[in-house]
Amino acid sequence: MNTSAYFKEQFDLLRPMQKDNTLSLVREKAFDTFNRLGIPNARNEEWKYTHIGGLFNKEYQFPQHKATTPLSIAELAAIRLPGHENASELFFINGLFSAPHSAIRSASLEILPLEEAGQHAYSSIVSKYFGGSSNYQKDGIHALNTAFIQGAVFIHVKKSQSSDHPVYIYNISDTRPGNILSQPRSLLYISEQAQVQVVENYTTLGLNESFTNQVMEIIVEKDAMLEYYKIQNDSSANSQVSTTHIHQVGKSYVHTVTISLNGGIVRNNLHAVMDAEHAEAHAYGLYLQNGHGHLDNHTVVDHIKPNCFSNEFYKGILDGHSTGVFNGKIFVRPQAQKTNAFQSNKNILLSGTASINSKPQLEIFADDVKCSHGCTVGRLDDEGLFYLQSRGISEKIARSLLLQAFGKDIIAQVKPEPVRAYVDALISERLQLNLL
Repeated sequence: MNTSAYFKEQFDLLRPMQKDNTLSLVREKAFDTFNRLGIPNARNEEWKYTHIGGLFNKEYQFPQHKATTPLSIAELAAIRLPGHENASELFFINGLFSAPHSAIRSASLEILPLEEAGQHAYSSIVSKYFGGSSNYQKDGIHALNTAFIQGAVFIHVKKSQSSDHPVYIYNISDTRPGNILSQPRSLLYISEQAQVQVVENYTTLGLNESFTNQVMEIIVEKDAMLEYYKIQNDSSANSQVSTTHIHQVGKSYVHTVTISLNGGIVRNNLHAVMDAEHAEAHAYGLYLQNGHGHLDNHTVVDHIKPNCFSNEFYKGILDGHSTGVFNGKIFVRPQAQKTNAFQSNKNILLSGTASINSKPQLEIFADDVKCSHGCTVGRLDDEGLFYLQSRGISEKIARSLLLQAFGKDIIAQVKPEPVRAYVDALISERLQLNLL
């Protein structure tokens, strides 16, 4: 069975479980888009260096309507992030939100099924903002997520309230019964003057393969603040396309950090839409790859309104036969005068067979702006290595110290202390074990 026929069969099986509402119409429209665009391939400029067609040469199990996977105490202990005792925890298992495993520990948060939110109290918000990411991600893989929405949630941070502790989101793929296609979907709405920290993590259980196709849409209102952290340290049998779309509809502050340490084929789409005057956004990323891993960071910062500030800084360390991609676009629309926008991508290649395709881009349609971009690709600093070795430090340890120092300024942007210590330990362990 070819890919299109397979997904049509799965979509037809899902139809009877869909309620006749606005969301079902969105699904139908998205499935038509998927059939028209198909799985992205090298003919799509945005996917020129990231080939995911091979991931669909196998059959995946689609999740059931409800998340039913049991998790043992030992499995939960291995999955949970440090500081979970005080954090609100949301579990997505095989792409479906699992209420029994989740715990809301902050009065500032409200969690609803997306369909329920769209029919009742938050219908105006859902109808206005849900699906906005499709304007920026025009490909079949994004449409595939929308076509198969189920188990999605609406996360509401209440007006003028600050979440006492971070929100941990665990994306778990249970491959013990077979290959799994997970498609988590969520809409996070941060009300006026509200603040929240969100930390996302990914875990695969079992030895079969998984593919996670995730979309999270985030709306940030006036005087609101978002800190968003993504930690990717899954097995090489887990591949994913993760789209995070942030729409700043009010003067607001956004701070994101993406830490990518392991995985098969990993593609991160990060969109920041600055749709209010005096909005501010910071995006940081650190990626380490080895073996035959592939890591692709695609970012878009769209300056729509004037007097906004964006700052983007990504660093990469690549070894073995791994490949990396950084494609960052900054748009400055005609009315976005007085824009300040900066973008930088720096990479270290540790082997002659590792490679990076870095493509920072500026498209400026206003004349009173300050914008810059740039990228570097190089090897480990020989002088620094020699200096450390001349003081009795072994080459292995010297290399680790230099690589740790290279990533320190990105790790420092992880503000929750338990999460920063966790990330720092993961990177230190990996470097000291010489896995790079």
